[in-house]
Order: sequence, then C-alpha cells, then structure tokens
Amino acid sequence: MSNDNILTTIILIRHGETVANREGIFRGRYDFPLNENGIRQAKNLTNHIHKRFSIDAIFSSPLKRALDTARPIADKYGLELQLDSGYTNISLGNWEGVSHSEIAKKFPARYELWLTEPERLEIPDGEKLSEVQKRAVESTAKLVRQYEGKTIAIVSHRAVLKPLIAGLISIEEPYFWKIHIDNASYSIIHHTNKRGYMLYKLNVNHYLQDFVQEE
Repeated sequence: MSNDNILTTIILIRHGETVANREGIFRGRYDFPLNENGIRQAKNLTNHIHKRFSIDAIFSSPLKRALDTARPIADKYGLELQLDSGYTNISLGNWEGVSHSEIAKKFPARYELWLTEPERLEIPDGEKLSEVQKRAVESTAKLVRQYEGKTIAIVSHRAVLKPLIAGLISIEEPYFWKIHIDNASYSIIHHTNKRGYMLYKLNVNHYLQDFVQEE
C-alpha cells in the first residue's frame, strides 16, 4: 500500500453525562465530574468500543469529566492515558457554572446568538469557537502524522468536537447546531494522505439508555 492510501482511524468520543448537562448549566472549563449516569455511560461506552476496535493510543482533555470517561477505556486496552490541552473544553468566561435560564436573563442578546449562531459569539474572557477549532485541528493533524496507519481515540467535549469535525471535513459556518453529539457517544473520522479527512460515523450511541436534550 502506498503512503497515499494508508488509513488512520480517529475515534472522537464525547465525555459522559454530568450534573451540569442534566440541569442545563454552561460547563466550559468548570471541572464537573461525571454523575452516576455518566459513570454508567462510560462503562457501556468502554465495553462497546472494546468489542469493535483495536486502539493504539488514547488522548484526553485534562478536565475531570473527560478523564473519567477516558480512563476506563485506557485501562481496558492497557494503554497510557495521554493528556492534550488542544482538546480541553472551550473557555466560556463568566458563563461557566451558570444556568441557561440565568444567562438568558442577564445577557439576552448574547444568549440568542448562542442559540442561533454561536460561531459569532464572543464572551468576555472566553474563547471563540474559531479559536477552539484551530487548536483542536492542529492537535489532530499532529497525532495523525505521529500515528499514521493506526487507530487513536480522543476524549473531549461537545464544543470541541463539533468545531473539530467541521474543520477536518471543511463544513462552513454556521455549523454548530447542524452537528449533533450526545454525551458518551463516539464519531469516527478516517484519514488518508490521498483523500484527507473523511467522516465515517457520527454520534454513535445505541448502547446508551438515557440521554439529555441540550441547548
């Protein structure tokens, strides 16, 4: 097989559920742990993936909810869990740890932008989605070069995985609400030098029982 056709597989995993997901609270980099349902989700996710994939390396956001989702997978495969800050969640400034209803009252114009075109949203002391996209795409390109021909798993956050997927397969803005990614679901990206990045599966979640509908 020529170098142009060597297939690299990237499994993109969203962390399991937290109390903030369940109660409609903005997370950002506020370090929420998994709740009881999230722990169950992580276990089901691990068992499902282990039956279907051979994984050569696993990387995670440094936030606890991602680590608690990634660690059972790493342990199951006997892999070192490696941290990559390129996959840490978006910084949401003073929105972090605050409910959607409260943000809607305090910042109605910005909240409306969140609901319609979050790509245009700028929160004081926070990050823009374009900034998140840049760092996540750069981290992924580095890993693809390092692990060419192998399968890698990346555990991260909704507001990282959506811009990452959009960036990898060239989906133009606005994209955020056109891509759905549930807690403890996974998506698969394939890469070859000939064709670049290809979306193979999105939001696989049939092994889960209980979902949160999020805004």
